[in-house]
Amino acid sequence: GTGGVKKPHRYRPGIVALREIRRYQKPTELLIRKLPSQRLVRKLAKDFKNVLKFQSFDVMALREAREAYLVALC
Repeated sequence: GTGGVKKPHRYRPGIVALREIRRYQKPTELLIRKLPSQRLVRKLAKDFKNVLKFQSFDVMALREAREAYLVALC
Protein backbone atom coordinates (compact mmCIF):
# COMPACT_ATOMS: atom_id res chain seq x y z
CA GLY A 1 0.00 0.00 0.00
CA THR A 2 0.88 3.61 -0.17
CA GLY A 3 0.64 4.11 3.60
CA GLY A 4 -2.19 6.67 3.35
CA VAL A 5 -4.06 8.10 6.31
CA LYS A 6 -6.88 5.83 7.53
CA LYS A 7 -10.34 7.45 7.50
CA PRO A 8 -12.15 7.55 10.85
CA HIS A 9 -15.05 5.09 11.21
CA ARG A 10 -18.39 6.62 10.24
CA TYR A 11 -21.73 5.20 11.42
CA ARG A 12 -24.74 5.04 9.13
CA PRO A 13 -27.31 7.83 9.59
CA GLY A 14 -29.52 7.28 12.62
CA ILE A 15 -27.32 4.71 14.38
CA VAL A 16 -25.85 7.21 16.83
CA ALA A 17 -29.30 8.72 17.51
CA LEU A 18 -30.75 5.27 18.27
CA ARG A 19 -27.84 4.52 20.59
CA GLU A 20 -28.47 7.79 22.46
CA ILE A 21 -32.20 7.04 22.79
CA ARG A 22 -31.42 3.61 24.24
CA ARG A 23 -28.83 5.13 26.57
CA TYR A 24 -31.31 7.63 28.01
CA GLN A 25 -34.15 5.09 28.27
CA LYS A 26 -32.06 2.46 30.08
CA PRO A 27 -30.56 4.02 33.21
CA THR A 28 -32.15 3.83 36.61
CA GLU A 29 -30.59 7.10 37.76
CA LEU A 30 -32.60 10.14 36.76
CA LEU A 31 -31.43 12.90 34.45
CA ILE A 32 -33.32 15.63 36.29
CA ARG A 33 -31.48 16.72 39.44
CA LYS A 34 -33.23 16.37 42.79
CA LEU A 35 -33.19 19.95 44.16
CA PRO A 36 -34.34 21.74 40.98
CA SER A 37 -37.12 19.16 40.77
CA GLN A 38 -38.20 19.85 44.36
CA ARG A 39 -38.16 23.59 43.73
CA LEU A 40 -40.36 23.19 40.65
CA VAL A 41 -42.91 21.07 42.53
CA ARG A 42 -43.08 23.53 45.42
CA LYS A 43 -43.31 26.52 43.07
CA LEU A 44 -46.21 24.95 41.17
CA ALA A 45 -47.91 23.92 44.41
CA LYS A 46 -47.80 27.52 45.67
CA ASP A 47 -50.25 28.49 42.90
CA PHE A 48 -53.03 26.50 44.63
CA LYS A 49 -55.18 28.27 47.20
CA ASN A 50 -54.94 25.51 49.82
CA VAL A 51 -51.54 24.72 51.26
CA LEU A 52 -50.04 21.56 49.80
CA LYS A 53 -47.35 19.62 51.60
CA PHE A 54 -45.21 16.93 50.01
CA GLN A 55 -43.28 14.04 51.43
CA SER A 56 -39.98 13.24 49.74
CA PHE A 57 -41.56 10.13 48.21
CA ASP A 58 -44.19 12.31 46.51
CA VAL A 59 -41.57 14.60 45.00
CA MET A 60 -39.58 11.58 43.82
CA ALA A 61 -42.66 10.01 42.19
CA LEU A 62 -43.44 13.26 40.37
CA ARG A 63 -39.82 13.52 39.25
CA GLU A 64 -39.81 9.97 37.88
CA ALA A 65 -43.14 10.48 36.10
CA ARG A 66 -41.98 13.75 34.55
CA GLU A 67 -38.74 12.20 33.35
CA ALA A 68 -40.52 9.11 31.92
CA TYR A 69 -42.84 11.44 30.01
CA LEU A 70 -39.96 13.53 28.64
CA VAL A 71 -37.93 10.47 27.58
CA ALA A 72 -41.01 8.98 25.88
CA LEU A 73 -41.32 12.15 23.78
CA CYS A 74 -37.97 11.46 22.14
